[in-house]
Amino acid sequence: MTDLDRAAHQQAGAADTVPTLRDGPGGLVLGLDIGGTIVKSALVAPDGTVTSESRCATRPQDGPSAVLRTVLDHAAGALAAARAAGEDVRAVGVASCGLVDENAGTVVFSSSIQWRDLPLRRLVSEHLGLPAALGHDVRSGGLAEARLGAGRGHRVVFFVPVGTGVGGALLLDGKPYPGSHWRSAEIGHVVTQVDGEACPCGQRGCLDTIAGGAAVARRYNERCGARPPVPGAEEVARRAAAGDPVAVRVWDEAADAMAQTLLAGITLFDPAVLVLGGGLSQAGEQLRVPLRRGLERRAAFQALPDLVFARLGERAGRIGAGLLAWDLLHARAGERS
Repeated sequence: MTDLDRAAHQQAGAADTVPTLRDGPGGLVLGLDIGGTIVKSALVAPDGTVTSESRCATRPQDGPSAVLRTVLDHAAGALAAARAAGEDVRAVGVASCGLVDENAGTVVFSSSIQWRDLPLRRLVSEHLGLPAALGHDVRSGGLAEARLGAGRGHRVVFFVPVGTGVGGALLLDGKPYPGSHWRSAEIGHVVTQVDGEACPCGQRGCLDTIAGGAAVARRYNERCGARPPVPGAEEVARRAAAGDPVAVRVWDEAADAMAQTLLAGITLFDPAVLVLGGGLSQAGEQLRVPLRRGLERRAAFQALPDLVFARLGERAGRIGAGLLAWDLLHARAGERS
């Protein structure tokens, strides 16, 4: 039995309860954003203001048990530092990569850090002695943008972060909509090109294989033959802006595939605003202009949403995790009133 299995087994006999903190306004919560590369944390006020931040390497190469220890130790260190500074930390919210069952408080599976059926909410709560909430990293980022960022004031928000892959989150009245099986708005795995390239998910021709950052860089490098490979999609964007014909073609193909796929999401969800986030959104108008053009060319009866850029940047995940923690505290206060 691995350390990870033992940790889960030891917790299995305990009731899935957490301490109840005192009523009253004020204080802070700890927001954790667990990614495949970095664990980020922040102290978050009720209005979403961040007062302190820290981070550490996830190091998935060390194995899933080691990643769990890293997360718990990092969270404990951030909590200890906050309390030493006199802060009243009242709860913790966690946003994790992978397939997350928010109701059960479980990371069902994360390919990047190899967690399976991990009761993360309970483990974090037990380790820190605080109430804990668990959410998906993209949905948590979307939550922050919907309430505090570019989607604020809109009832239906479609959040699409474009980084290594293309993510998606649907927010309804300021709340994430995870779907019946926690797989809602997985826009990166909508098949865009029938019989296209193989995707790690098991399908072929997913949007990720054309428009994800890793795919954009790979497709450019494959077409350049003996040229030195580019390190990432940001360099492809730069070369496209400079007129490199190969880069222009790869970039336009990515934007066109995104427009085709996003129109399907617009048809299904009818969002008021589509918020573009992630690293590739830094390309700005170089991304928005062809994407808007592709949507307008394809749209028939659909009402196209405002196409805007995320405002909270890479902080969105941990701010959203903090908001989940505040939601938990507010819900408990409501139950006692």
